[in-house]
Amino acid sequence: MENLKAGKNSVTFTSFGVELAGDLYLPEGFDPSKKYKAIVSASPFPQVKGQVMATYGPEMAKRGFVFLGFDYLGMGDSPALPGEHKKSRYMFRLIENTWDAVSYLGTLPFVEEIEGLGVCQGGSIIASAAVTDHRIKKIAMVSGMMAADGFQWLGREVTDPMIAAANASMQKQYETGEADYHAPFGLDDQMAEEEFVVVAAYPAMAKETYSYYGKNGVKGPGTVKNASNIHIADQAMQSMISIGEAYADKIVQPSLVIYGTNASTAPCSTQFIAKLTNDNTTLAFDEFSHVDFYYKPEAVKASTDAVAEFFNK
Repeated sequence: MENLKAGKNSVTFTSFGVELAGDLYLPEGFDPSKKYKAIVSASPFPQVKGQVMATYGPEMAKRGFVFLGFDYLGMGDSPALPGEHKKSRYMFRLIENTWDAVSYLGTLPFVEEIEGLGVCQGGSIIASAAVTDHRIKKIAMVSGMMAADGFQWLGREVTDPMIAAANASMQKQYETGEADYHAPFGLDDQMAEEEFVVVAAYPAMAKETYSYYGKNGVKGPGTVKNASNIHIADQAMQSMISIGEAYADKIVQPSLVIYGTNASTAPCSTQFIAKLTNDNTTLAFDEFSHVDFYYKPEAVKASTDAVAEFFNK
C-alpha cells in the first residue's frame, strides 16, 4: 500500500484461489489519506488489460477516479486454473472475477464508493455483475454488447453449428488435456488486412476491426503484450448467453449507456435500454462507430467526460 503512487500501479487480487494481475490507475496528486471514487472496469472480448483499459484507465484517473483494469482468469498476465488453459474468457467466471475485483477495491482505505464501467462485451459483464452486486453504485456501458444473445441475433441455422463445434472442442480438450484454439472472428494474429477484409460480410466493419486488432493495429498482437485474437474454442458455450440483457429490468443502479447511432452494434444498446426500469441515461453519437470508442481521442474524450460527469452526480 505504501508503494502506491499517482499513475499506473501493478497490483494483484485473489479470485478463484489464484492471483489475478491488475493495473490500478491513481489520480495526479494521489493522497492515500483522502477518499476517492473507484471504477471497476470490464474489457471487450477477447482483450487484455493493455488494450482498451489502458486507454480508459489514465483518462479516468485524469478525471479524479481510482481505476482498476485487470486480466481475467486465464487471460494476459493472470493464470489459468491448474489443469486449465490460457486465453479462456468464460462469461460466468468474468462476472465472478468482477465481484472479486469489487471486493479488492473495497479493501482500499482511500476508496469511498465503487462504480462500474464496461466497454463492448465488458458492458454486458458489468451489467450482469451489478444485478446482484449492489456494492457497485452506478454503471456505465460504452459501445456495450448488451442485447447480444446469440440465439436472438443469429438464428438456429448459425447457433446450432457454433454449439456443435464448441461441444466438440470441450470434449476434445477434456479427453486430451490439450488446449484447442481458434480465431473467433476469423482474424488470426498474422493475417494481413486485405486477407481479412476480402472475405468479410461487412467490409467496412472488418477494416475498422483490423485497424485495432490486426497484427499491426493500434492495439493488436504486434503492439500490446499478451494481446491475441486467438481464443479457446469452447467459449461459445457461455458467450451465447447474455445475462445482463435477460435481467435488465432487475438492475437497480443508475446507468449510463453510450453508443454510436450508426454503429452496426447500436441495436445491442438500444434493445437493452428499452428493457431498463431503473434511473437510466442514454448518450448517442452520430459521428462515432463501435470501435471509435476504443481508442480515437475525440470519441474517448466524449465518453470519459460523460462517464465522469455521470459518476460524480
